Parts: sequence; structure tokens; C-alpha cells
Amino acid sequence: MSKQELEVLGQDGVEGCCPGLLTAPLDEDQAVELAKVFKALGDPIRLRLLSMIASRAGGEVCVCDLTPAFDLSQPTISHHLKLLRQAGLIDCERRGTWVYYWLLPEMTDRLAGILTRPAGTPLPERTGKTIAGAAS
Repeated sequence: MSKQELEVLGQDGVEGCCPGLLTAPLDEDQAVELAKVFKALGDPIRLRLLSMIASRAGGEVCVCDLTPAFDLSQPTISHHLKLLRQAGLIDCERRGTWVYYWLLPEMTDRLAGILTRPAGTPLPERTGKTIAGAAS
């Protein structure tokens, strides 16, 4: 296991957002930063954890409620939660014995903005061949 520390992303809020993928190409720094977030989301366990946290009534969930949903040890669940925190997708607070987690909507809003085509913007016209090899 790597001992490398990951930088926490998404602390600048939505105003520091990258342009949408269809409005301008990402520069190298933007691509590196976004890749860290997508890497955190690229694991089915972490996706399920994020979904469980985001959909929880009241906006937060105790780790004691997350762990039983998986056939994994508590330290493994904690590791996955740590990666989601480092990607700026969730935050947490220790209360006595337990840790409570909640979604940071700034990052999910940012991802949605990057992946969403501006309303009313037509898709660029394609030229060349399609995947099947037929001309468009």
C-alpha cells in the first residue's frame, strides 16, 4: 500500500471550476486535478459509499451504518472513505467513538458542470467515419 499523501481537491468551490469539456479543452493541470477525482470514483466500493452518503436523509451518515453494507473490514472501508475525502467529495467529523460523513456538493456540482453541455449549444458536426465504418 502506498504511503503517498493525496492533495485534497475542491476547496475553492464552484467558482474555481474548469470549463465544460465541450466549451474548451482542459489544460494539463485541470486534467491532472480532475483525474484524481475520477480515480476516486473509479472504484465500485467508493461509488456505493458516495451514493450511500449522498442519499442519506439528514445529510450525514455514521461509519457504523456504512460498514455493514459491505463484506469488507472496517479498516478497508475507512481507507475508501479517506480516498473520497482526499478527492474533495466528502468530509467528516469524529463524534466520540464514531465518525460521521457528509457529501461536499461543491465537487459533485463541479463535475456535473464539466460534463454538461451548455443548454442550447448544438453538438459539433462530426466528419469522417463512424465506429461501424460508415460515412456520416
